[in-house]
Parts: sequence; structure tokens; C-alpha cells
Amino acid sequence: MIAVLILIFAGVALVAASFVVLPLLRAKNGAPGKSWLAAGGGLGVMAAGLGIYAVLGQPTIALDTLTGPGTSNYPALIATLAKQMPNRPNDIQGWTLLGRGYLALGVPVQAAKALQRAVQVATAEQGAAPPELLSAYGEALSEQAGQVTKEAEAVFQQALAADPSDLTARFYMGFAFVARGDRAGALNIWEGLLADTPPDVAWRGTLVDAMAGLRSLEGGAAPNPAAMVAQLATRLETNPNDLPGWLRLIRAYSVLGDKQKATEALAKARGVFANQGDAEAQLAEAARENALN
Repeated sequence: MIAVLILIFAGVALVAASFVVLPLLRAKNGAPGKSWLAAGGGLGVMAAGLGIYAVLGQPTIALDTLTGPGTSNYPALIATLAKQMPNRPNDIQGWTLLGRGYLALGVPVQAAKALQRAVQVATAEQGAAPPELLSAYGEALSEQAGQVTKEAEAVFQQALAADPSDLTARFYMGFAFVARGDRAGALNIWEGLLADTPPDVAWRGTLVDAMAGLRSLEGGAAPNPAAMVAQLATRLETNPNDLPGWLRLIRAYSVLGDKQKATEALAKARGVFANQGDAEAQLAEAARENALN
């Protein structure tokens, strides 16, 4: 791309040089030697200028000016979006992307402002904000304050009311219970969350460490994911009409790498919820997400 930029500059320089050289070439009384000398001088200056610019200049700055920031320049992309959003005050997706971008960059204050705007617009236009947007807003508020504030907790509760399985809201709500001194309540939330959390989620290690810390304070052992999954399976045997429980069990077996038990749990759940359209659709989605038959 830089080579293309230099070619563009070369074209501009040629055009500029023509304004000096061509009148000399066309002059009736002009001396040929002087005309060609002027032409050569103009081209020489152009070549020298391009050479110096290529070595000492910063062509990437000009390139960004012409094409905008590259897709790998994440802070520049966020800065560009931030400049555009005042002209798009009701763009829910734009404000959401901006807020999540600020969160990724570690700027929770700006993230909270952008996500608050997204929540306000979504509530005004749709009657309610989506749970994933609410949990992102609550995350920004919590990161901004360094703790789960009452305001953030209220936002997380709204998210969970709309989607009880929201991972982010459950993760932060556990810390809200810890802050109130309710260790049992925090562990209850986090035990279910650990079974649902994919192995590649960034905060899974933090979750396990937090649970281990609470267990040690309670005088118990660190969380054992396999034992927790076994307890869930036993509970579903006596209470099989718990669809969220079956979905959690299927994902937990998949996370533990036991595809056979995940497939068996899926088959049992399909038997329990046969001819129930919504439940069958959710089980089909769980099968797809976990690469099961």
C-alpha cells in the first residue's frame, strides 16, 4: 500500500512539474538546451523529494488519512467510531460496539457512558434493552467502580430476569453476594456458572480461583467440576422436567470432554420433552453448539 501511495505522490509531482516544464518546451524562442535542462531539473527535484520522503517521512500517516485506520489498529477504529456517534444518537448497535470497544481497551468510564446510551435508546425504542446489552453495561459500571455497585447489581438483575442463563451477569452477581457476606449464595451461583462456562472463556480461571477461596473460608475443598456435574445428573434423575438443568448438564459433559455422556444426556432430555416444540428446539440448538448428534 505504501508503494501505491508513493506512486500517487509521483503522479501529483509530475502534474506539478508540467506547469513549469511545458511552457518552456512550447516557447517559440526557447533554447532547446535550456528547455530540457528545466525538464531534467524538475524531474530530478521530484525524484529527490520522493526518495527523501520514503526514507525520512511517515507514509503510513498519509495512508491512514486516505484510507482510514487499518483493521488491526483497534484503538484508532474505536476513536473513529467515537467521533461518528454524536451524529448517530439513536444507533443502538453503534453505541453498543463503542461501549464494548472501550471495555476491551480497559476504559470502563467511557464504556459505561456509551453502553448507558445504548440501553436508553433500546428501552425507548423497544420497550426494554436486550439482556446481553444490560450485562455489558453492568460490567462497565462494575469495572469503573472496582466493585459491583448497587446500580450495577440492579442492571444485572434486569439482565437475569430476561435471560437467567446470562454468563456475565451470573459471574458478577456472585461477587455481589460475596460483598454482602453471603458466601453460600455466591457459591450457589458460581457452581452452576462453572458447569455452563466454556473452557476458553477468559475469566474461567478467575471463577475457579474465587470459588476455591470461598471454599477455603468455609472450611471446604476447592470446587470439583466433575463432582458438581455428577450432582446435577443425580438431581435430574429425580427432577427430569428441568430443561435448563438438562441444557447445563449437556454443556458440562461437553466441557469436560465426555461426549458419550453428553450424547446420553441429550437423548434422555429429548425423551422427557418429546413433542414439546420449544424444548425440542433448545435441545437441537444445544446439540449443534456441542457438536452432538
